[in-house]
Amino acid sequence: MFIKIYIVALSLFLAIDFLWLGIIAKNIYKEQIGFLMKSNVNFIAAFIFYLLFISGLVFFVLSPAIEKGSWQTALLYGAFFGLITYATYDLTNLAIINNWPLSITLLDMAWGMTITALTSLSTFLIVTKFL
Repeated sequence: MFIKIYIVALSLFLAIDFLWLGIIAKNIYKEQIGFLMKSNVNFIAAFIFYLLFISGLVFFVLSPAIEKGSWQTALLYGAFFGLITYATYDLTNLAIINNWPLSITLLDMAWGMTITALTSLSTFLIVTKFL
């Protein structure tokens, strides 16, 4: 069952994140931290991030929510997991990188909480209804 949950969550997360990064917030990140961005994305590093992040999401959020049969657990645990994981990255950057914008820290933490909550809830609903 872990693999099925994983595939659903990974598919949803990637779709939502590509929409965010590629269209909605693309210019925001370029304007705020473009001076730090590479011209070519390191897709191997990105791929590893997605694989690990979704593993944590399934283990810490989705498995407990599905065991409880609780969409509320999926939503709330997902939001908290997203906040904590994105805060780890963003607050570390704010602490150690010169000129790292507070606005990006806050935006990205809110995004992490939102995408992880949406992915968790959607995955929970798909898995419990259809798989």
